[in-house]
Amino acid sequence: MLSKMHCSRRSFLAGAASSVSLAPMLLSGSARAAARRPRIAALATIYHKYSHAQHIVDRFLEGYGWEGKHYRPDMDVVSLYVEQVGEDDLSRERLSRHPEMKLYPTIAEALTQGGSKLDVDGVLLIGEHGKYPANEKGQVMYPRYEYFKQVVDVYRNSGRTAPLFNDKHLSWNWDYAREMVDTAKQMDFGFMAGSSLPVTWRHPSVDLPWQSGVKEVVGIWRGGVDGADIHVLEAMQAIVERRRGGETGVRSVEALKGDRFWKALSAGSWDAGGWDPELLDSALARSHELTPSKAQYNHVFPTHEDIQRLAPEAYAYRFEYMDGLKATMIQLNGLVGDVNVAARIDDGNIFSVMFHLPMRSLRNFFSPQVHHIETLFKTGKSPYPVERTLLTTGMTAAGIESTFQNQKKLDTPHLAVKYQAVEESLFWRT
Repeated sequence: MLSKMHCSRRSFLAGAASSVSLAPMLLSGSARAAARRPRIAALATIYHKYSHAQHIVDRFLEGYGWEGKHYRPDMDVVSLYVEQVGEDDLSRERLSRHPEMKLYPTIAEALTQGGSKLDVDGVLLIGEHGKYPANEKGQVMYPRYEYFKQVVDVYRNSGRTAPLFNDKHLSWNWDYAREMVDTAKQMDFGFMAGSSLPVTWRHPSVDLPWQSGVKEVVGIWRGGVDGADIHVLEAMQAIVERRRGGETGVRSVEALKGDRFWKALSAGSWDAGGWDPELLDSALARSHELTPSKAQYNHVFPTHEDIQRLAPEAYAYRFEYMDGLKATMIQLNGLVGDVNVAARIDDGNIFSVMFHLPMRSLRNFFSPQVHHIETLFKTGKSPYPVERTLLTTGMTAAGIESTFQNQKKLDTPHLAVKYQAVEESLFWRT
């Protein structure tokens, strides 16, 4: 009796174990993928302190503050490719503490985890920072397009794809950027790109009312050609894309620097060759990092003479949109340290906001961006249209081209980028 009972129980346990071990094999490929934590490949030009790779990949590895507590993404970075390794490299230290992440010598091997087919569920493409040549226009030729092409080659060879995030603008080259977006649509994989500016904190914590009419907008910051331009343009675009009728693209661009910039500053209006001075004043008034115009601590609003003294290398790009909107991006290096945008809406009132970039802290403005990247990897869809970054990539390149052509006004029919923004405000509210 005991022997039979023992034998029966042993048979039952063996059968149960057999059923459990077979269960994963009976799942479809998609069901198996859904049952496990998503696996991410990170492709970086360089990985050192304050690099974009450190800001983004570290948040996937270590977590970040979110909604009043420390949050850890429910996905794993399993493979890493780093092209340039210097004395200040952090990737090797991260690999030593995160054995689940392996280093691979090529992009293809990182995506296949050393195999022959795609073996990850999401891709981080972080082509920012590192030593790369600049062209005659001053654009650093970061290899985002080249990385993207290698990723797509693996997708094609594998017969499947994975959602992909591209950090900052798509490329220094408009044709490359257009090809990247078109390829993602043709192959039907989730593609997200852009700066952290559209989703960082705002002061005040408001968005342009949905479907507002916007007549003119001014965005300001400090910084250099290309890399800083895209930040201001993305912040400005995140505001004006909410306007009535949706986005239809940009008709023309004109760069202003040197004497032409200072004449534009005093022109008094768009039609006179400048911009709405009240919009510039409103943007400056929002700044939390405005250099005092005199040797004192309190807020003294800068005169035109102060601006010329404090920001002698200031320049601007003036854009005319297809629907008549007028937009000016102004770089005021030495005068302001934060990104501020002011827009004139249909009722004549001014909407203005500061985009908070706490550069001397933990740089938590990357946290909401990573949060949205997680959404991309979980759903396969970008939370906001990649066309925003396609348009601002093109606007950046067009502004630089106008500068290169002696500040010639250029028509931009190729920037007739149409898209509808999402109504939900996706910037970080704490």
